[in-house]
Parts: sequence; structure tokens; C-alpha cells
Amino acid sequence: MRRVELTIACWDYDRTRPLIDGRVQPEGIDLNVLILRPEETFPRMLQHKEFQVSELSLAMYTTLKGRAECPFVAVPVALSKIFRHSCIYVRPDAGITTPQDLKGKRVGVFQYGSTGLVFMRGMLQHDYGVLAEDIHWFMGGGLSTHAQRPFIPLNLPEKIKADFLPQGQTLEGMLEAGELDALFSIYIPYIFQKGSPCVTRLFPNYKEVEQDYYRRTRIFPIMHTVVIRDDVYREHPWVARAIFKAFCEARDLAVNGLYDTDALRLALPWLISHIEETWQVFGKDFWSYGLEPNRPTLEAIGQYVYEQGFSPRTVKPEELFAPNVE
Repeated sequence: MRRVELTIACWDYDRTRPLIDGRVQPEGIDLNVLILRPEETFPRMLQHKEFQVSELSLAMYTTLKGRAECPFVAVPVALSKIFRHSCIYVRPDAGITTPQDLKGKRVGVFQYGSTGLVFMRGMLQHDYGVLAEDIHWFMGGGLSTHAQRPFIPLNLPEKIKADFLPQGQTLEGMLEAGELDALFSIYIPYIFQKGSPCVTRLFPNYKEVEQDYYRRTRIFPIMHTVVIRDDVYREHPWVARAIFKAFCEARDLAVNGLYDTDALRLALPWLISHIEETWQVFGKDFWSYGLEPNRPTLEAIGQYVYEQGFSPRTVKPEELFAPNVE
């Protein structure tokens, strides 16, 4: 079989490094890996389809699937996972001590349609009864940079109150000045890092809250998946399985070496304790790929993009991925 040359854009994770350094090579594929942060990869892929294979926002991909406007086919690789309770920041003087107190408040966000924000709003709705229309949203390009347009059209319902930041304003600046009451941020704000008294987390005990959330819902939020451009998949449908298998091998190399007291794989003093605790919560397959192990999370994202007005319908997990790749 003739080998196919493919370029993939993804970030430098422990679980992608074996693909980057060549320890893992997809069968039948000569893979050229471009190491790019997600905020650079996503707009280039969504707006210009620059790469043949790419890391991509799960929510934006699911939204495009629901709109029947998707030029990509995904493989069931959960490349980035993270709970987002820790990413809700509030002003201590804004009267927000519970999630329900967010109703009627002014909240800043980076990309309104990002996966992190979709999961945060879904959690607030289903756990605390706070709907997207209960909040006045202010959208900006970054924490300390000017406003940026959405990566894909939002097409929000009229009931959603959302405004772009005024010219010259930033999310952090408005929060610090009291012009915002809260900030939903996938990045750790600089003002929080420097210990500003004007910002704190809504969930200071976020680890315990997130563990309880997982035990109740079985949702471990998936931020990013891996997609193949439609034209590549149509010409070489077998590459989906080859790419999925390679990502699984790379993930295994990253994860299987963590539980080792001979020499710590990561620069974390209590890595062994962290792994043992993680096993207690998730089981041994804590960074699972594939559809079935992630079904509760995939059902949630399909439901949330519909409830929040991004998609005209609920997208089922079976619709998201190329068939017969696992």
C-alpha cells in the first residue's frame, strides 16, 4: 500500500509527544506534526481548513455536525480533558457565593462557543438551575487583549444577552474595575495569579466538587478531539483507523510510565499519590479514548450544544466519529 503524507496540527502534550518524536508512527502514513497551541490551530482549521488532520474543539465540531455544515470527520480521541469548575472566577463584592447567585450578573468569557464554556453552562443548568439566558455575557478575545470574533458563527437565540467588549476594554480590566461580576476563563487570569483581592474562585474546593460531579454524572469533560478533513477521509478512509490506533499507542506510552517509584516521570513530588487517587475515582483507564468509555460525556456535549442554541438538534455520540475505527 502506498504511504500517504499527512500534516497534523496539535499541541505538545505527553500523549502526543510519541507522535512528535517518532516513537509512534501511524501505519501507512508519513506524519508531519506541527506543534501549535489550540488557540492558533482552531481558527486556522475551522476557517481555512489548513491542515489535513488537526486537534479541534469538541463543542465546535459537534455544533457543525448538528448544523450539517461539518467539513471534518473525527476519530474518538479525547486529546484534552479537564473539569471546569475551577475556571469560574468571581468578584468577592459581587454577591456571588453560590452558583445560583450568577443569575442577573455580568460575566466575561473568551470564546462563548468554546467547549469549556459549553460544559460550564451545561453544568450550571443541570446541577444548579442557572440558564444561559439568566446571565449577561460579555465576550472578549482574551484576558488582556482586545475583542476577537467567534471561531464559528454563534447564531445565538434572541433570549441570550451577549455583547462584545467595547473597543479598548479587556476581560481582566473590566473585572478588576468592577464592570464585570464574574469571569468564566479557560486560562488562569493574571490578576488571580498575582493575588489580586478583586477575584476569587466560585468553587474554592473545586477538586472535591469536581470529583463529586464525576461520581454523579460520569462526565469527564472532553475539550478537544482529533479530526480529519473530509476530502482526505473520502480519498483514504483507512487513515481514520490508523490515526486512532497511533493516538492510542502514544497515549499508552505517556500514561503507563507514570506509576513508577524508580524515577518520577513528571516533575510532581506526589505523582504516585496522585495516580493512586485518580485510580480510585476513575479506575485504571482514566484517560480513555473511544466512544463507549466516554459516552456520558459525548451525550452531554450533544445535548448542551442544542440547549444552548448552537445546534438546531441534539447530536448523538454515534454521529460524531468515523465508523469502524476502534
